[in-house]
Amino acid sequence: MTDDALVPDSSRAPGRSGSPRPSESLGPSGSPEPRRPSGSPRRSGSPGPSRSRVTEQGGGKRDISRPPLPEPLPAPVVDNHCHLDIEDGNSWLDPASALELASSVGVTRIVQIGCDLQGAAWAVKTAEEFDAIVAGVAIHPNEAPRVDADGGLDAGLAEIERLVLSSPRVRAVGETGLDYFRTGVDGVAAQRRSFAAHIELAHRHDKTLVIHDRNAHDDVLAMLDEHGVPERTVLHCFSGDADFARRCLDRGGYLSFAGTVTFKNAQDLRDALVIAPLDRILVETDAPFLAPMPFRGRPNASYLIPTTVRAMAEVRGEDLEVLCTAINANTENAFGGRW
Repeated sequence: MTDDALVPDSSRAPGRSGSPRPSESLGPSGSPEPRRPSGSPRRSGSPGPSRSRVTEQGGGKRDISRPPLPEPLPAPVVDNHCHLDIEDGNSWLDPASALELASSVGVTRIVQIGCDLQGAAWAVKTAEEFDAIVAGVAIHPNEAPRVDADGGLDAGLAEIERLVLSSPRVRAVGETGLDYFRTGVDGVAAQRRSFAAHIELAHRHDKTLVIHDRNAHDDVLAMLDEHGVPERTVLHCFSGDADFARRCLDRGGYLSFAGTVTFKNAQDLRDALVIAPLDRILVETDAPFLAPMPFRGRPNASYLIPTTVRAMAEVRGEDLEVLCTAINANTENAFGGRW
């Protein structure tokens, strides 16, 4: 789950655990935000989704209608980073519906990422129910200071390890990392302690490490160097330039590109995409956030991956089917094999 660090205007949905994303907090009207589905472990007893098709955001209107289905891809791909447990738009896309829509356009599998203890447990449960889904579990870097302030970080990390061991459907430890945009200096120590523990957890249990990095490029790499880069490491929602991409690639990382690569002012991302070897490129939604152009600001879902992949192929001058085939194989390699 990564905020849109590339643009100042309001185009992203609010974040988790009651903390609004800085680029799109609730408007003065108190209009609805993306939220966990009613009845899920994370919103037990909560009201159902809003039926309004737009929300007030910073004095403007945000269209929360779902974009149309794009043209199917010529070969299957995987959405390697999704938050199916967060509700946006005029209805929640339950996992079965999300998979049905995604499969109809060539997105056949999903990695569901849990970012707090309840979300991580939900990710494991969902991955056990659907063959096309595997799970990643972690305490998000912006959750770590809050959990630590309550004295629960050590216990939380122990619970993440228990979840890692609870099911072979858990393929990843993440998303974890550092976020200096939303967390002040008082929270850095907790973030670093949490990140270090997750790195060690990925090593100990041979899981893929999924990294959230916001405004922390140098420190993320320094911590990887200090604790050792796990065999399979994914830079989720890659947000750096070509130079940072090379530094990540030098350490064996996979670069995962989200809808941000289609944004007008994201030339740095496109430069990174161009220099990335074909066998190190992944694609993701970070849904329900970061819908690609021309749907930016609207609810995202795995079925919109074709829009991003087509833009990526155009940027690279790559044959679309070749890119799809590579992304599919890369995702299996990055997440420990086929599922």
